[in-house]
Amino acid sequence: MSASLQTEHFTGALYALLDETFDNVHGFYRDRGTSLFETLATISAEEASIAVGGKCATVAAQVKHIAFYLDVLEEAVRTQQFERQDWGKIWRETNAVAPAEWESIKAALRESYERIKTLIADAPAWSDEQQIGGAIASIVHTAYHLGEIRQALCTIKP
Repeated sequence: MSASLQTEHFTGALYALLDETFDNVHGFYRDRGTSLFETLATISAEEASIAVGGKCATVAAQVKHIAFYLDVLEEAVRTQQFERQDWGKIWRETNAVAPAEWESIKAALRESYERIKTLIADAPAWSDEQQIGGAIASIVHTAYHLGEIRQALCTIKP
């Protein structure tokens, strides 16, 4: 008998972890009230424009980077084309943001997240390590930047 991962179990766990990371803490690894969208709701455009420590990226850049990563991941999975990206562009170009732009950045992130959930729903099976790794990486990568954002808040909102 071979051991295998059932698609519905993996997909269910993936959705739960994505939900915890982005929207609703279930207690897997986040503290209540610390999901990405809950955190972003507490940050003004002025605060999102601060370069943490004077050298690091702004919170706005962190958020744009997360959305960009999700968009690149979705496109690569759907097309099976893994093209080089200018990962540094957002870090170089995102500085101060006006309130309307900050709201637009958060809305774009929400749209990217919703497309990732649709991508997962469209996957009939998890047939190889690259697909599974990409799905898990979307959580790990976002969780890393969520940590960066929450750490920045310690400086921005002492």
